[in-house]
Amino acid sequence: MSTTSSLVFERDGAIATLRLNRPDMGNALDIPMARALMEAAIACDEDDAIRCVVLTGTGRMFCAGGDVGSFAASGDKLPAMLKEITAYLHAAVTRLSRMNKPLVTAINGPAAGAGYSLAVLGDIALAARSAHFTMAYTAIGLTPDGGSTWLLPRLVGLRRAQELALLNRRLSAEEGATLGLVTRVVDDAALLAEADQVAKQLAVSATPALGKVRSLLLSSFGATLEEQMEAEARSIAESARTPYGREGVAAFVARRKPDFT
Repeated sequence: MSTTSSLVFERDGAIATLRLNRPDMGNALDIPMARALMEAAIACDEDDAIRCVVLTGTGRMFCAGGDVGSFAASGDKLPAMLKEITAYLHAAVTRLSRMNKPLVTAINGPAAGAGYSLAVLGDIALAARSAHFTMAYTAIGLTPDGGSTWLLPRLVGLRRAQELALLNRRLSAEEGATLGLVTRVVDDAALLAEADQVAKQLAVSATPALGKVRSLLLSSFGATLEEQMEAEARSIAESARTPYGREGVAAFVARRKPDFT
């Protein structure tokens, strides 16, 4: 386990857990936390022994978004500060989105602003029943970051995304699940156990195949049907060349559980 003042990075076998760790500030992102998150995301991306990543928060909130107090304190330097914090945040989001291993988000409480973006980034997004979601940016005269204007329309559709981003409508965890913002809602006390169970299931899967599935899904909105099918054809052929593909086929024929570890 490694810990900065604002992020805890834990390893349990093939599962890495990143825990936002400014509970007294609602896990609000400042420059040190954004930098630490970027560094942890790169470490997860680079370490082949890590087969699944879990992102969660410490305390009662998942992430309150940006640290607005530090925004105010920066005065006229706020634009430069925002460029720096988004450089780290966006690098973290890119790495967590593009790495071969899957991401599980365990949304332990309210998520707003950049926390909203991080919460819904998971391939499997589990929300505690106490969680709720608010974009919040325009309420302080700012605009979204963290990839939310790219991801949100893909999850809930453009019309709903317009309402959420422009009116800052708060969504309960249950509403988020109904709209497709999160995968499902879990009782607060069971959240981390559920996230651990999902992560363990993913960690023993064929990691390269999961990575290729992530890539195919992310690219699908910008591709024609024919382009997407060509990418699928190349991907399945490449997967068949790997030990994972050979083991999966052999296990199916032998009527046994595959061993992808």
